[in-house]
Amino acid sequence: MKLLNHTTKYFAILLIVLISVWAVIFYFAMLDEVYDSLDDGLENQKEIIIKAAVNNPELLNDTEFGVNNYTIKETDIEGHKKFKDSYRDTLMYMQNEEDYEPVRILESVFEQDGSYHKIKLITSMVEEDDQIENLFIYLVGLYIALILSIVVLNNFVMKKIWKPFYKLIDRLKTFRIEKDDPITAEPTNIDEFKLLNKNVERLTTKSRDSYVAQKEFIENAAHELQTPLAIAINKLELLLEKDQFSVIQSQEIGSVLDNLSRLTRLNKSLLLLSKIDNRQYVEEEYIDFNQLVEGIVDDFSDFATHRNIPLQLSSNATLHFKMNRDLAIVLMTNLVKNAIVHGEQGNPVEINIAKNHISINNFGQKETLKSDDIFKRFRKTGTDNRSTGLGLAISKAIAEKYDVRLNYAYQEKHEFYLDFPIKS
Repeated sequence: MKLLNHTTKYFAILLIVLISVWAVIFYFAMLDEVYDSLDDGLENQKEIIIKAAVNNPELLNDTEFGVNNYTIKETDIEGHKKFKDSYRDTLMYMQNEEDYEPVRILESVFEQDGSYHKIKLITSMVEEDDQIENLFIYLVGLYIALILSIVVLNNFVMKKIWKPFYKLIDRLKTFRIEKDDPITAEPTNIDEFKLLNKNVERLTTKSRDSYVAQKEFIENAAHELQTPLAIAINKLELLLEKDQFSVIQSQEIGSVLDNLSRLTRLNKSLLLLSKIDNRQYVEEEYIDFNQLVEGIVDDFSDFATHRNIPLQLSSNATLHFKMNRDLAIVLMTNLVKNAIVHGEQGNPVEINIAKNHISINNFGQKETLKSDDIFKRFRKTGTDNRSTGLGLAISKAIAEKYDVRLNYAYQEKHEFYLDFPIKS
């Protein structure tokens, strides 16, 4: 949800609460005013009728409600002494409505010519249910008008105010630390946005500088390690070729060569992981994985034959996915090689390609592997000392870079499978 809509949501909820509370208070305040007005009118009408009865005693004989909406009946002196003016609501049948309607009634007692009379006056009042209904309609209309006003305000005014913020967000979406494309914020007069822009520019520049320094360090370190390792390996190989050593000495030198070769492979793997983590592989193209896997299977055919492990490739669909070609080759090579190395002699390695899915199955040890550990760096599933323990970690890093799911499952066979995003 966008920030402006988020603000509007809270405004809407707050308005519901405020308008509801205000409606209850307003209703009772308005009802009180209506009663005061009606009571004042009844009081005034009572005084007029009492004064008129002095000049026209015939009015004292109106004992039923008629067109004048009042009755006068004689009462005793005791009732007069105890009685006070009384206002109350009641229902009365109305001819025009053909139904009972609410009325306000005033009961009072007055004295004339030594006798006491009780007078009752009525006046029509607003029906409470109609009043509540009308109030509800007006409140809903007010609420809708306020919400529309807030939405319009957000779209036309607030959006203009927040324009520098959204410009910065869009710029951050396209920012890539591996590209030399610094963020330049849009000028603004708002202090908070100025501070935000300043800090974002400072952080991205610092991150870019750190990235470049780290990249140069890794490349230089890998290069500096590669050269002495290659020299040491060549010199040891030359020494072995001279055949001047005993069998034991030759075995010791061979062991040193194996370790140096492993160190070379380890150096290359760590360099590759660093480049993947630092997103240095930016070139991308649509890869035909059917053709790519077929080529890798051909490359490993001699190795698999030597280990007496048949390679079986089946394709049920054509799979194309956009990524770096070099990383795609490393990804599939590591998975196929891992299946062959840890496979069981005489049993095949099965590679299946389906729509947005590739699975690689092999027979190996008769127990499931720890899925939480096999993709971690320097975790080995076998006893081969020549392995760096980085093959599956590299494959996992490549998969995560392109939002591809690389998982492991075991059901009589060990299965590593890739689920490519549907958008591919």
